[in-house]
Amino acid sequence: MNRVIYAIGETVLDIIFRDGKPVSAIPGGSMLNSAVSLGRAGLRVEFISEYGCDQTGGIIESFLQENKVGTRYIRRYTEGKTALALAFLDRRSNASYSFYTSYPKIRMKDPLPKVNKGDIILFGSIYAITPGIHGKITQWIGKAKTSGALVVYDPNFRKSHLDKLEQARPWIIKNISLADIVRGSDEDFLTIFNLKKADEVRTKIRACGCNNLIITRNSKSVIAWFGDKKFLVNIPPVKPMLSTVGAGDSFNAGIIYALATGGLGNAAAEIEATGTPAKIIDSGISFAAEVCKSLENYISTGFSKSLKS
Repeated sequence: MNRVIYAIGETVLDIIFRDGKPVSAIPGGSMLNSAVSLGRAGLRVEFISEYGCDQTGGIIESFLQENKVGTRYIRRYTEGKTALALAFLDRRSNASYSFYTSYPKIRMKDPLPKVNKGDIILFGSIYAITPGIHGKITQWIGKAKTSGALVVYDPNFRKSHLDKLEQARPWIIKNISLADIVRGSDEDFLTIFNLKKADEVRTKIRACGCNNLIITRNSKSVIAWFGDKKFLVNIPPVKPMLSTVGAGDSFNAGIIYALATGGLGNAAAEIEATGTPAKIIDSGISFAAEVCKSLENYISTGFSKSLKS
């Protein structure tokens, strides 16, 4: 099947700090990170986003094209600047963030692509709950699901956006209702719903309309439900552990890699009925672990070659 993966989300330049000093500046944004990993893995991926006609935007566009990520659905604007994200690593290489944005007043002007049966959509983060964007995305995804696409949603809600939570929570719930699979961190669900226990999170996500849930618990474990089947997988130690900035995004890429290469159709019931859930989780863990070993936010080219061998 010549399926296309569409990743839709914000674009930023990630400037990473350790011990108060900048150590890296690379293209970022949750869905961009996933798209680059998927492009390096040899899959057909189209990134839907926007960034400025400035020098920073030019660097990002060249980088995407070098990594086999389609850019035909990216809008470059002149009435603003490409966004910056500052990531500050602590002693355990976990990151806290500050964001600096200068966006145009009207966003996502261009029409979204037609999605076909068997295609996969990955969406989430702040982009999917932004006024003026959220409605356009959900309308597009609704049509895509009617066409037979499979949808993966990652809320990826940062504490730095807490002032937007009350407005955003109904939109997050709407996004969950559109997803075939929701993948989020335990911190996401604690921040959004004030739920600590995995079983309570599962009940909430199911009530929102999605039966397939994957919860990543930092470096501890992954807890997942595919339909009524529960999975608990411990995460092996990662050495060297240099950065967790792109870990969740790469986990998403690993999920989609398993879905795209496993011959699955669009129905969630098909996922539940096969032995694929364990493969999906293992693929997510391996992608995330690889990213933690470097200051990049995506799998290495060496790792991607091992996937094809």
